[in-house]
Amino acid sequence: MGRVYNFSAGPAVLPEEVLREAAAEMLDYQGSGQSVMEMSHRSKVFDKIIKDAEQDLRDLLNIPDNYKVLFLQGGAHLQFAMIPMNLMKNKVADYIVTGQWAKRAFKEAQKFGDAKCIASSEDKTFSYIPDCSDLPIDDDADYVYICENNTIYGTKFKTLPNTKGKDLVADVSSCFLSEPMDVSKYAVIYGGAQKNIGPAGVVIAIIREDLITEDVLPGTPTMLQYKTHADNDSLYNTPPCYGIYICGKVFKWLKKQGGLEAMKEYNEKKAKILYDFLDESKLFKGTVEKNSRSLMNVPFVTGDADLDAKFIKEATEAGFVNLKGHRSVGGMRASIYNAMPIEGVEKLVEFMKKFEAENA
Repeated sequence: MGRVYNFSAGPAVLPEEVLREAAAEMLDYQGSGQSVMEMSHRSKVFDKIIKDAEQDLRDLLNIPDNYKVLFLQGGAHLQFAMIPMNLMKNKVADYIVTGQWAKRAFKEAQKFGDAKCIASSEDKTFSYIPDCSDLPIDDDADYVYICENNTIYGTKFKTLPNTKGKDLVADVSSCFLSEPMDVSKYAVIYGGAQKNIGPAGVVIAIIREDLITEDVLPGTPTMLQYKTHADNDSLYNTPPCYGIYICGKVFKWLKKQGGLEAMKEYNEKKAKILYDFLDESKLFKGTVEKNSRSLMNVPFVTGDADLDAKFIKEATEAGFVNLKGHRSVGGMRASIYNAMPIEGVEKLVEFMKKFEAENA
């Protein structure tokens, strides 16, 4: 069948160049006579892999020196608990709920203290980002939490909330490295790698150093303390070595593309092709308010469930896979992360035009 155009929300498409390189090194990584899959995480060879990956990520995002980069496990879901366990000193936190994952993070935080929902877009199925310029932020709040890009609903914060001086924590899983960001505006940035960066199994957390202390909630397990991982350069226990190695390759690939400025331009160009078509189509329509649209995840519907199903089936047969929308929204969703080539989006739109003509 050959390579398909994979529009999956995650695990998602990876750069073909990276996969080919990994394939070439599968049996023998750079003359070591072994695969990275078989390598001790304590070896000099792996030590270089993880240190290079961290340095390349620091270069891409211009991460200030007073931030630690941690390669963790447990998915974004484990961060839903680690954040309050490590940061909820006053046992108060404010959450902005703009989708399923922000809602789950909020519910998890309620187990550890007084977590409050201070803004939400649930009233319209999370189809927009609420105004966050003047929020009722608690004086005692340890942090304000957002999910910056909502994978399921296809929305993205275009301006960060006014946290009134409180620390901002952001889950950036599905927009990680898709455009430049000012790391110094955040206290913690974290994301699962399996959407825009690498295979499933790695979570990258970027944390301001003053927040990494032994002062955590009583009973916090050793493995769930940021300090444990920060003090051991992410090597306290065996990390997801192979996943980190692939992430490192993707960081090098991003540098080669011209860095995050170039990626942003490319991603805007890609998204515009699809959004422009949705805006003029008589059959398909986007589900997100225009000023909240994500560059990474584009949900759309025909308005008829049977027709949606027919479209997904025919698209799959034509080599456009994983276009089924999340069960909570229905319809379709095209995730067009960094590694999705522009011709994938052009060909998808061509196919949608053909489908519309046949089913109008």
